[in-house]
Amino acid sequence: MKHNNLAHNLYEAVKLRLPITQVKYGNELGLEDAYAIQQQIIDLKLEEGEQLSGIKMGFTSKPKMEQVGVNAPIWGRLTNTMMIPNDGVLHLNNYIRPRAEPEIAFLLKEDLTMEHCGLPLEDLASGVAVAMEICDSRYRDFKFSLWDVIADNCFAAGYVLGQWKTPETGISDIAMTLNCNGKTMESGNSNSILGNPLTSLWEAIKLTTQYGFGLKRGMVVLAGAATPSIYLNSGDKVEVTAEQLGSVNIKVEA
Repeated sequence: MKHNNLAHNLYEAVKLRLPITQVKYGNELGLEDAYAIQQQIIDLKLEEGEQLSGIKMGFTSKPKMEQVGVNAPIWGRLTNTMMIPNDGVLHLNNYIRPRAEPEIAFLLKEDLTMEHCGLPLEDLASGVAVAMEICDSRYRDFKFSLWDVIADNCFAAGYVLGQWKTPETGISDIAMTLNCNGKTMESGNSNSILGNPLTSLWEAIKLTTQYGFGLKRGMVVLAGAATPSIYLNSGDKVEVTAEQLGSVNIKVEA
């Protein structure tokens, strides 16, 4: 019952765009509890007609891990309603305080199991692409613990995909930038993502298997952020670029 109440509160926060007190406040939670809450939130979304479209990885850089005090990545679920078209519009009234960050995306070639860990990218994905993730915390004052982040679906709120490239396209050690209104706000390298974005995909297989979530053919996996994120404001034109992969763009409106 405790899980049901917490999941409902977070679900309502998403729907109403109203921040709430941190989940862990007054509740002793472990990772299993946090992921159970996350799943219940997604189940409520699926009951309303949304469809699972993939997952996102979080805490895939050493600085992020050290900042939060963890030594392993986490994951959240993506649904079809989170997808924003490339060159599309992000409407601020659909979020609380959204942020954007540069990512690399994988389009899964087949259903993935533990047997696929360690295999080359060509065996796992039918495509790779530059991507932009939109994160949004449902907590007041942007304060949270690791358990809060997981329960809140790892802040998954939206994503933008670039043109799919073949898996042979290089994704290791490539330059990535996050630009806003024609100015480079953050720059980095794809190897900030667990040393190689492919490692993030292997970790995604391990984590989702551990929690009983099946990665299916056609799903999207976001590998994690290559740079810090930026907050979005009305009128912004935001672009993510990745060497060899191209770019994605959105316009932000109230």
